[in-house]
Amino acid sequence: MLHGETTTRSTLDPDTLIARLQARGVAQLRAEPAIWVLLDGSDLRKPHAQAMEHLQRVKRLSGEGTVPGYRTLNALGVGRQRRGLLYHRLFSSTAPGFKSESDEVQRALTSIGAALTSIGAALTPLGADVTYIMDSGFDDIAVAGAIWQQGHHAVWRVQHPDRLVRPAPDQPLCHLADLAPRLRPVAEVATELVVQRRGQPRPKLQRVTAQIASVPLVVDWQEDVRTQPDGTWHRQPLWLVEVRLADVAQAPWWLLTDRPVETAEQAVEIFTMYRQRWAVADAFKVGKTCLGWEDVQVLAYDAVRVLVALGWVAAGFVYELGVTLEWAEVRLLRRLGGGEDRPHRPVGKSVLMRGLRRLLDHLVTETILADEVRQHGQLPPRIAALLRRPITG
Repeated sequence: MLHGETTTRSTLDPDTLIARLQARGVAQLRAEPAIWVLLDGSDLRKPHAQAMEHLQRVKRLSGEGTVPGYRTLNALGVGRQRRGLLYHRLFSSTAPGFKSESDEVQRALTSIGAALTSIGAALTPLGADVTYIMDSGFDDIAVAGAIWQQGHHAVWRVQHPDRLVRPAPDQPLCHLADLAPRLRPVAEVATELVVQRRGQPRPKLQRVTAQIASVPLVVDWQEDVRTQPDGTWHRQPLWLVEVRLADVAQAPWWLLTDRPVETAEQAVEIFTMYRQRWAVADAFKVGKTCLGWEDVQVLAYDAVRVLVALGWVAAGFVYELGVTLEWAEVRLLRRLGGGEDRPHRPVGKSVLMRGLRRLLDHLVTETILADEVRQHGQLPPRIAALLRRPITG
């Protein structure tokens, strides 16, 4: 598994783990009348790594420049009562079989769409709808078009204010930014956010007022634009939603959505949807902080994929994504983390993360030992004796 030689035979195959998590996520959401799909792209940074497989360049945490690392796509399905992981994939532009990042996004949408379609019989009688919620990295009409082809909705943050749109179906094209003067106040909502008010030395979690405005528009989009040059063209009604945080010195959020934003209730719902998108990033951040896997600099690509997949198994248990102690992986992580098999004592996050850290240390050790054998032909005899293995590994 560490060197890509036995992954297909391993019970810790990352694709198998994620497929089980996705199936469990679908089962969790089966009775929900509406599902929000929080789609997020996170980077796994390895700033000082030199010996890891298939590294690519990813953005620094500060946003300036790049460092070695990997890309991930993650999707969490959120209903009124339950949540479930619908997609995870770690990838690299330098790994075998990689085509493009847009192809990875399309792969994710296809997988999620197929999973959600499998819920169909339970959702249709309830009139349920599905809304994808995305950050500015997914500000691409081709991505939105793939979602609309599935019959679903989308809310996403604007990255390209120079995009060409129409103020109305019968009006000529203009830049999205040209619609700013037409924004109409719709609602105000008080909420808690991590922000830096004017005069404050640093950001902190505090109560703030969000002022929401909106304006309708229309975009032209083509079906299967990535693969079919003659795909059917459509005109899609959208709403531009602006969110300004009172007394906060930062640019307003600009969101696009195909859901109507004419009333205060509708405006607050779009604001709430976009805030929920951070749930994926926060869960991934917790895993990286507790595991310390961004500090590891020697590890095979498949081992990284396994560890991140196991991180989602642990998160699935901690964040109630449908993973239980019936999963052998959870019981193993509990044992590695020093947890006890007590029926009335639930497993905590710290135990599972400690188990993951120990597994990580084991994989790193095996990688280094294997590299020692490759370089020198054998392990030092005393080390081999301590490990009870042949000196040739």
